[in-house]
Amino acid sequence: MKSAWIWAAMALLPVSMAAQSALPAGTILPVSLHRAINAAKARNGQLIQARVMQNIPGTSIHRGARVLGHIVAVTSQKNGPSRLDIVFDSIEDHGRSIPLHAHLRAVASYLEVAQAQIPEEEASRGINPENATTQQIGGEMVYRGGGHVESGVQIVGEPTPYGVRALPRAQRGQSCRGVDGNNSKPQAFWLFSTDACGVYGYSNLRIVHAGRTTPQGRIVLEAKRGKLALDGGSGLLLRVAGS
Repeated sequence: MKSAWIWAAMALLPVSMAAQSALPAGTILPVSLHRAINAAKARNGQLIQARVMQNIPGTSIHRGARVLGHIVAVTSQKNGPSRLDIVFDSIEDHGRSIPLHAHLRAVASYLEVAQAQIPEEEASRGINPENATTQQIGGEMVYRGGGHVESGVQIVGEPTPYGVRALPRAQRGQSCRGVDGNNSKPQAFWLFSTDACGVYGYSNLRIVHAGRTTPQGRIVLEAKRGKLALDGGSGLLLRVAGS
């Protein structure tokens, strides 16, 4: 009888662990692409790796956790549109593999990421990074050393080590949503503004399908002409999808 109870408990264990590992819908994951992706050289099934750039509030996901995904489909044309379909599958953090089902809120080039880390007071000497003022991808200002994150005169968040904590905001004319009805906690935005939505720094790139609607989790990027390539170090703002 005791043996049967133990086996029953073990049978239920994976389900329990999976439930505990699932990330809340609406959780935002700011990540940096590990390596460049070039549609002209990419292949179906190719592994994609990224790194979480800020501790994720309300979860056990730490800065530095790996985000894994793969290329679902790729089309590369010299004289026509090129497309790249990608899916993010899991997060690897401290020996755990956490299933991931996410869509894309925003993507920014390596140059945009680098620019967002340069203090506004760069011309002044002796500026401590903990007290610097920086401009987020999307335009919001971060005033460290006792200040806030501001959009114009509106306080929209607070600086934290390696990033920003704030509630997501919708931007007029854009499809990205604000606070998720099932997740009203402040989120991690790293170098992105709280209303960041779409493409930054890639003039020929557009998000054809963010993955929020059917087919959920499938992100489709398109370049109308020229090469379709994402730099290593590009920033992506992912958001965990609901069930």
